[in-house]
Amino acid sequence: MRNPLIVNIQKYSIHDGDGIRTTVFFKGCMLNCWWCHNPESQNYTPELMFNQEQCKGCGYCEKNCPYGAIVISREGVALTDGDKCHLCGTCLDYCPYHNREIVGKEYTIEELMKIINKDACFYEESGGGVTLSGGEVMTQDMDYLEELCRCLKERDYHVNIDTCGYAPTGNFERLLPYVNTFLYDIKTLDNQIHMKYMGKSNDLILTNLEYLADHCADINIRIPVVEPVNSDEDSMNQIMVYLKERIGIVKVNLLPYHNMGSSKYEKLGRMYPAMELGTPSKEHMEKLKAMFEAQGFINVKIGG
Repeated sequence: MRNPLIVNIQKYSIHDGDGIRTTVFFKGCMLNCWWCHNPESQNYTPELMFNQEQCKGCGYCEKNCPYGAIVISREGVALTDGDKCHLCGTCLDYCPYHNREIVGKEYTIEELMKIINKDACFYEESGGGVTLSGGEVMTQDMDYLEELCRCLKERDYHVNIDTCGYAPTGNFERLLPYVNTFLYDIKTLDNQIHMKYMGKSNDLILTNLEYLADHCADINIRIPVVEPVNSDEDSMNQIMVYLKERIGIVKVNLLPYHNMGSSKYEKLGRMYPAMELGTPSKEHMEKLKAMFEAQGFINVKIGG
């Protein structure tokens, strides 16, 4: 069993299922969605995040880096050579402005359960529980995840898994007995568009969704609505028809695109690929919601 990397443990979450929840964000995902608002969770290895805008060029990190990976530029900004950096964390200790962070930390199941158990009273009072998210939780070490989910169910915690669906079908089979609800993303049924904006085919994603439906899993479909990727009526109609014919009348969340995670890309030293993408208007989102309801979907929500 290998302890996976976790980038965040978010307490008192109200957006990852019913009630008050603790959401655990695992690190690593096989997709590369242009608008991903957690880019620090895409890679399966630890990464350095650096707030360049707040750097004062004091030089403490440069002087104390044991590998000579940091230099102060002419503009007075600390630059890190990724080939030399060993992610040892020394620069974090010497930055007086706390501009540096290493994302990705291993937790044993015992350590994680100790944190989760502290909020047990909130789960019981609110009808909440624990949500495993990412990154992509379904591509992590499955021995670890199965044991974690078993521990959660032993405590009678409501367990959600937030997934993009791109993982081996056998992984879903292993966790199905322990999971109350799958928060399942669908971006588009057009495979070429999926390849362009997500970097992978949607074939496996649909296969796994159908597997869950065939095994009577509770499914909450979540659709990020992004202009011009999938916000048109034809794209949404395709999804509606597919859900009705193959999955059933399930809960649907329509999630309007936002760029609130764009600043993270700069901290990771990456370009934000979704600069030209747009947010649909409130009126358009209401129209899409009405379209789903007209097709018999009785539990449709914007956001969440």
